[in-house]
Amino acid sequence: MELYAWLFMRVSGIVLLFLALGHLLIMHVIHNVETIDYHFVAHRFMTPFWRTYDLVMLWLALLHGLNGARTLIEDYVGVRGWRVFSLASLYILGFIFLALGSLVILTFQPVGG
Repeated sequence: MELYAWLFMRVSGIVLLFLALGHLLIMHVIHNVETIDYHFVAHRFMTPFWRTYDLVMLWLALLHGLNGARTLIEDYVGVRGWRVFSLASLYILGFIFLALGSLVILTFQPVGG
């Protein structure tokens, strides 16, 4: 399992680098704060590409961060009971954030005009 976790960190880090740079370029260089509003996001989410882009970035970033936090907990929390509690809390919070973020991206429906 650790080999796959290590490999995931390397691959997801490279993919996240390109996703985050693309996000930075589109959302902060090409468009500025004055043009990014609800209508901009609603128009952007009308295409499956941008929903998928944001969903992949959410999943990879959250799982990448959770895997890093898991490694830190396993390395630095010495007492078994606290380690189990910390990992369980991490997994529960990670699942909640992943579920809520995915729900928002996948079910977003623009309202108004």
